[in-house]
Amino acid sequence: MDSITKFISEFANPERITILVRAALMLVAGIAVAKISGKMVDRTFRKYLSVQRGFIAGRVVYYTIAVLVLISVLRQFGFEFTVLLGAAGVFTVALAFASQTSASNLISGIFLMVEEPFAVGDLIKVGETLGEVLSIDLLSVKLRTFDNLFVRIPNETMIKTEVTNLTRFPIRRADIHVGVAYKEDIGRVRDILLEVARKNPRSLEEPRPLFIFRGYGDSSLEMQFSVWTLRENFIEFRNTIYLEIKEAFDRYGVEIPFPHRSLYTGSVTEPFPVRMVGDEAPPKPEYPDPPQASGHYRPPKSSAIVEES
Repeated sequence: MDSITKFISEFANPERITILVRAALMLVAGIAVAKISGKMVDRTFRKYLSVQRGFIAGRVVYYTIAVLVLISVLRQFGFEFTVLLGAAGVFTVALAFASQTSASNLISGIFLMVEEPFAVGDLIKVGETLGEVLSIDLLSVKLRTFDNLFVRIPNETMIKTEVTNLTRFPIRRADIHVGVAYKEDIGRVRDILLEVARKNPRSLEEPRPLFIFRGYGDSSLEMQFSVWTLRENFIEFRNTIYLEIKEAFDRYGVEIPFPHRSLYTGSVTEPFPVRMVGDEAPPKPEYPDPPQASGHYRPPKSSAIVEES
C-alpha cells in the first residue's frame, strides 16, 4: 500500500504532469504539422511533376518531421539523442533480419517510383494479369482488372517480372492477321484492306497502314495488316476493323479458308465413292471489282510486299 501511495505521489508531481502535457501537445501538434506539410508537398509535386514524385516527396517530408517530433518528445522525458541513435541501430539490424521481404519490397518500391515505368491510371500487363494501376505504394502496386477484381502485386515481383505498359504512348498499332485462299490475288486483297482502313474513322493516316505478306500457310496465304489508332480508341477500333474486313471480303468475294485435310487410303484400297447431288452445278456468284488503288499506292519501306518494276 505504501509503494502504491509513493508511486501516485511521484506521478502526481506537478513537474511531471507539466512535462507529460507538454510532450502530448508537442506530439499531437507535430504529427498534425507533418501530415499537412506532407500533403502540401505531395499536391505541389503532382501539379508540376508527377504522381509518383509527389507521393515520394510527401512521404519524405512527413516521416522527416515525424521523426524530429518523436525525438523532441522523448527528450522531454530525459532521453539522450546519442542513446536513441544506438538503440535505433540495434533495432534496425534486428528488424532487417526479421523482415527481409518487406525491406526488399520497400527498396523495389522506391526504384519503381524513381524510374516511373508506369503511372497511376495506366493500363499495364504483369505476367498474365492485365489491369489499370490504382496506386503505387512503398510495398506493392494495386491493380483493377477489366472484370473488376482487385490485384495486389509486391514491388519485388514488379522489379523481377516483365511489365508491359499499354498506354505509355498516345497511339497504338493493331496487328490484324488475315488468311485468304490460295486462289486469291494478293494485290487485290491488299487494296481491299487499304480501303477498309481508309473508311474507318478511327484509323490514322500517319503512320500509314502497313501490309505484310507473312508466307504460305497450311491452308491459306498468311498476311498481316497493321493499322495505327489513338490509344483511347484501340479496343473499339480493333473490334470494328475485324467486322469491316469480314464484310468487305464477303462483298468482294474473297474466300477465307478453313483447314483442309486430304485422306489417302493406299494404292490397294479402293477409292472412296463420290456421288453428285443435282443435275446442274449452282451458278457462280458475281462480285464487284475492288477499288483500284494499286496504281497509285506505294507501300512503306518497312512493308514486306515487293513490287516488280
